Amino acid sequence: MTKNEQLLAYIRGIAAGTKISVRQIANDMGVSEGTAYKAIKDAELLQLVSTMPRVGTIRVEKVEKKGIQKLTFAEVLHIVEGTVLGGHEGIYKTFNKFVIGAMAINEIRRYLSEGDMLIVGNRDDAHKLALDKDCAVLITGGFSCKDEIKKMANEKKLPIISTSHDTFTVTSILNRDIHERLIRKEILMAEDIMPRDLYYIEGTQNVGDLKKKIRETGHSRFPVVDNHKHVIGIVTPRDIAEAQDDDLIKNLMTQEPITILRDTSVAYISHIMIWEGIEMIPLVEGKKLIGVITRQDVIRGLKYIRSQPHLGETFEDMLLDHFKIEETENGIRLLGDITPMMLNELGIASAGVMVMLMSAAGSFAIKKEKQLDSVIDSFMVYFIRPLQMENTIEIHAEIINMGRKFYKVDISVKHQKEIVSKAMMSAKILKK
Repeated sequence: MTKNEQLLAYIRGIAAGTKISVRQIANDMGVSEGTAYKAIKDAELLQLVSTMPRVGTIRVEKVEKKGIQKLTFAEVLHIVEGTVLGGHEGIYKTFNKFVIGAMAINEIRRYLSEGDMLIVGNRDDAHKLALDKDCAVLITGGFSCKDEIKKMANEKKLPIISTSHDTFTVTSILNRDIHERLIRKEILMAEDIMPRDLYYIEGTQNVGDLKKKIRETGHSRFPVVDNHKHVIGIVTPRDIAEAQDDDLIKNLMTQEPITILRDTSVAYISHIMIWEGIEMIPLVEGKKLIGVITRQDVIRGLKYIRSQPHLGETFEDMLLDHFKIEETENGIRLLGDITPMMLNELGIASAGVMVMLMSAAGSFAIKKEKQLDSVIDSFMVYFIRPLQMENTIEIHAEIINMGRKFYKVDISVKHQKEIVSKAMMSAKILKK
């Protein structure tokens, strides 16, 4: 284990909420302040610590994607562009729910429970009540609070945050952020599908060692690492086809392979695999190998995504909600109206929206034909004529050419039986 890895392990062992410093880590671990500083910066990239003005560097729990994520007070502070008036040490705690204090004090008391956050204006009695109930406070309208409230917040380590926005604006932007988090939660990441078993081979090993590993694991492709477990290459059966058993792997491997990080989306990985024609991608943290993802892992992940209920709608989801999908002999048809959300500033259907609808129709047509995921290879728009609000349109997507890996789809948009948009799409297929 390198010195930096030892320092990161030390930081992981510090309790969440603890304030840390360069000097403290340097003294505790017997390293220079420069080395300690680098470790803290690396820990920040790994979301192990967070640095905030007037608060310092705090050990934080890395937010896991499983389940609906809870907000921290620090995230609320950022979202509402606020200022911390007191309780700085509790800024990285998570909370249960918001309570809007637009009611009598006795009514507020009924709705507050430990771990909540009260959103309220310039009301000293409500500020004190929230802290008495072990809740944080978000003060709207740019108001401050009494010194005794700040002192109480510091003692309880519960933040008092002030924002210049009014209560309506604050609740609107917080609702929007939570909605976006629900969408992000649905996006499957590399770490979610990464197999627990980590297999690799070292560059200093030979072809005989590789053949033995292939027999033991049943895998044929391996990431190649150095003595620090940093990824330096990929080796496949093709690389060793004409090699001798005592030939070193580092002399036969494919160098500088494509790698991914924990937070790379599964959909993006599938695109890389299709575009580059690869079967396996190493997952790294820094340069260090932490996992391996195969095409089969990606296909299972994409199937899992489709089986889950959706909690938050994307813009594309909202657009397609207004359309009925019908199967045709050679493809599919979307039928719906132009709605206000599809218009540009001139009051006609946005070209970007029309392209999104046409590409979705093309993907649906391929999905109907092969029941496989596809990636758009090219999309050519021949023309887009203006459409007004409440115009009824039909989007026809028909497959005109099929190959082993490629599909071509002809897409046309009709209004009152007249073609108003025309496009041609080609796509690559993700196969096992």
